[in-house]
Amino acid sequence: MNMNFKCKLPIPAEVKSEYPVSEELGKIIDKRNEQIADIIRGDNDRLLLIIGPCSADNEDSVLDYISRLRKVQEKVEDKILIVPRIYTNKPRTTGKGYKGMLHQPDPNQEPDMYKGIVAIRKMHLRAIQETGFTCADEMLYPENHRYLNDLLGYVAVGARSTENQQHRLTASGLNVPVGMKNPVSGSLPVLMNSIEAAQSGHTFIYRGWEVVTEGNPLAHAILRGYENHHSQSMPNYHYETLQLLNQFYEQKGFKNPAAIIDTNHCNSGKRPFEQPRIVKEVLSSRKYDENIRRLVKGFMIESYIEDGSQKVDEHIYGKSITDPCIGWEKTEKMIYDIADRV
Repeated sequence: MNMNFKCKLPIPAEVKSEYPVSEELGKIIDKRNEQIADIIRGDNDRLLLIIGPCSADNEDSVLDYISRLRKVQEKVEDKILIVPRIYTNKPRTTGKGYKGMLHQPDPNQEPDMYKGIVAIRKMHLRAIQETGFTCADEMLYPENHRYLNDLLGYVAVGARSTENQQHRLTASGLNVPVGMKNPVSGSLPVLMNSIEAAQSGHTFIYRGWEVVTEGNPLAHAILRGYENHHSQSMPNYHYETLQLLNQFYEQKGFKNPAAIIDTNHCNSGKRPFEQPRIVKEVLSSRKYDENIRRLVKGFMIESYIEDGSQKVDEHIYGKSITDPCIGWEKTEKMIYDIADRV
């Protein structure tokens, strides 16, 4: 076997015991996560805004960004519930490039998975302690989810993972909303199959155990655009696609259709400054059609302190080292504009 077994990592229970959730913090997490779930269930009419850097790369700048969101949240809390993105794993199409803080807590140093596990748990803990926000992360590795499962308010399954059996079955055992992104091909039937799998109960192997799940009724769609046969970015946030997605939900017999619109990736062609325009169009569709209003629960937006992106060795504070983001000034204006339009 062409694998070098570097070191055995601690099990999640060991890491949790070293970096525990206090009783007081647990109450904050439970209350906060119920609010997020209420929106996905349709029991709360506020709009969900899952927003933050493409990937977390520096704890201090990420917490600086989230603390700014906290101040904005207080002004729009009657219209919007903000869920910061702390994405600690970064999927790479070819496997090359920065893979996130789980791999490299310091992007300029060699990978160290144990330090990464500790770093991402401490960062999510700090976010809750300092801002009261439970945050969103991507479940890139299903077997690693339990290092953070007691801290997260929202989980995303990426476009390259949503067809994977282990991701679907693991999602069925989570107790927070799980957004399943449409696959890179854009197939809505494949997307609906992933949601059905995540909402159903299963028996399977997880971390060396035979586990049984009851299904996750909070599993739902994330539309992020797709690539055509010529690798061109194609959007899927327009009115007609939202109507079609709602029809697929009805055909499947789901009681609670729910979708989040990812305004970057293929929907924007990775042109982050298009995101406010895309939000406005979707909000117009929600106002025009009651079914779309019930379907679209919110947006996923890539945003950081500084506009654009940079190379790892440039060291500009608060600027993405992966996909480009919109900066804070544009972000703040956009959030207030959303609140005015909802």
